[in-house]
Amino acid sequence: MTFYQQLLNATEQERQALMTLPLIVQGAQGNITLETYRAFLTQAYHHVKHTTPLLMACGGRLSGEYEWLRTAIGEYIEEEMGHQEWVLNDIAASGGDKESVRHSATAADAACHETEVMVAYAYDMINRVNPLGFFGMVLVLEGTSTAVATQAGEKIMQALKLPKKAFSYLFSHGSLDLSHVTFYESLMNQVTKPEDQQVIIHAAKRFYRLYGDIFKHVAAQAASQPLVAAA
Repeated sequence: MTFYQQLLNATEQERQALMTLPLIVQGAQGNITLETYRAFLTQAYHHVKHTTPLLMACGGRLSGEYEWLRTAIGEYIEEEMGHQEWVLNDIAASGGDKESVRHSATAADAACHETEVMVAYAYDMINRVNPLGFFGMVLVLEGTSTAVATQAGEKIMQALKLPKKAFSYLFSHGSLDLSHVTFYESLMNQVTKPEDQQVIIHAAKRFYRLYGDIFKHVAAQAASQPLVAAA
């Protein structure tokens, strides 16, 4: 069995716990409000803006035996650079204030506790534990996106009557991102040291929970607000 398959098997329970969260299920059905969609995008911005810095930090911490992986990280960086601007443009296209989110002008537009903790864990994993653990985060974010992003984007777009340009983040990280998963699989199958494999599995389990906590926060935030119909 390849390591990638071992990774999937070892984290299946955590993946199912994430994918069955009410907000993810409702999003896949298009059954969320405009305010909830913007809240999701807001938190997405506050972790997506760290993707390139995290990749750079990971590459810088790898030992010489992982030079091949450092080269691959360079490709990841080229692909991911600037994606946070896509999120901000989606916020603007859906009627939100993207500059308020960018500069965190209000508490509602700032990174929530759960987002800060996930990002902090990623940096800590790279700098203190093992940079290979960052690929646990990659599994969670890219795997979740390819599973539900395109369907959710289409359903929400129809339900809220928003333009397609308000969904560049979801559509770009959905079915069109399957090549990233294939690339990721090939990389993980080249990681052969058992101790590094175990770090990636451990980190993935943690990131599934941490990412799920962000969705729980957005859902709780939505539940505390009165419903407002989309424009």
